[in-house]
Amino acid sequence: MSERTRVVWDPSFTRYDFGRWHPMSPVRLELTARLCSDLGLFALDDVDVVSAAPASDDLLRTVHGEEYVAAVKTASADPHRADEQYGLGTDDDPAFRGMHEAAARIVGGTVDTALAIWRGEARHGVNFCGGMHHAKRDTAAGFCVYNDAAVAIQALLDQGCERVAYIDLDVHHGDGTEAAFWDDPRVLTLSVHESGRTLFPGTGYPDELGGPGAEGSAVNLALPAGIGDAGWLRAVAAVAPPLVRAFAPQVLITQHGCDTHALDPLGNLTVSVDAQAVAAALVHDLAHEVSEGRWLALGGGGYEVVDVVPRTWAQLVAIAVRQPLERGRAVPESWRRHVEELTGRPAPRTMSDGVSAGYEPWSGGYDPADPVDRAVLATRRAAFPLHGLDPEFD
Repeated sequence: MSERTRVVWDPSFTRYDFGRWHPMSPVRLELTARLCSDLGLFALDDVDVVSAAPASDDLLRTVHGEEYVAAVKTASADPHRADEQYGLGTDDDPAFRGMHEAAARIVGGTVDTALAIWRGEARHGVNFCGGMHHAKRDTAAGFCVYNDAAVAIQALLDQGCERVAYIDLDVHHGDGTEAAFWDDPRVLTLSVHESGRTLFPGTGYPDELGGPGAEGSAVNLALPAGIGDAGWLRAVAAVAPPLVRAFAPQVLITQHGCDTHALDPLGNLTVSVDAQAVAAALVHDLAHEVSEGRWLALGGGGYEVVDVVPRTWAQLVAIAVRQPLERGRAVPESWRRHVEELTGRPAPRTMSDGVSAGYEPWSGGYDPADPVDRAVLATRRAAFPLHGLDPEFD
């Protein structure tokens, strides 16, 4: 197996653009790529920065309905013909010219990278333009038109992969990816998110465990609003590693929406870029433990486009290319100047939020009075026995 890392990027991915006032600004992608480049990550000898062609209609239809793909193409050609019954032309997913091609290109990048990993042409892959986890078979939702993660998972299964694990760390429940494989025991979907009681899409509770014959293939950890690094990392570490080890996937796919950050305008958690880097390192190490390092990392949500998204996803790329950034690493002055010229805003000076991002592991015991521990225990009690694990101690 090659030790190369594939990163999906070229400026054409910024064409996924819902408009000037939409929270998902494509500038977050340009600034992420520019920061990776200025940090020297794209120039490393064992890194391939690649573009992608839009996924074919046939490939999209492995997950999405034929009528839905046709509706996206119609709205893409003429936004005035967007059909809201498919989630198109809404405030969340306004139609724009070229929408089909832009969304399908994201799918193409994720699928190409997943299959390169499966074929042994790369060990790791990153598509920070991807992670569109809310799109369902017949509807756009939550800023997502096509579900690149789901199409990539299905492509791996179609190529003979027997088990794929998907970990979703976005602040929002990964409902679309979960729904795509609700009845498929070959796919483990694990979503760690803010509770649906306080945040869109209002789903993702511990008792949502998968369909008949696939019980335990869906796992959901719904966290209380307001928690920070210690609680979030404790929750991730208490649930993801034991379940993934028990499932023993051949490929691990992770979604790294950074809308868990304290500055994000759409979520209610208070996580730092430092904690997000710790979580990325955790799943990277887990991939090497359980799937021979076959790891595909995706972007996702993240709407603080200067201070948070570029630093979080550059840290993710650095981990994937085996060059994790030292704590407190200075942001390149060239990037800071670019940010200030482009946005008129001051740029952060370091890659850290200046916090320790530590946590107490579950093995030290739990406190039933603590809201984070209650949430973790609810998920462990619901899901762990279905994987042969002890919810109290494993």
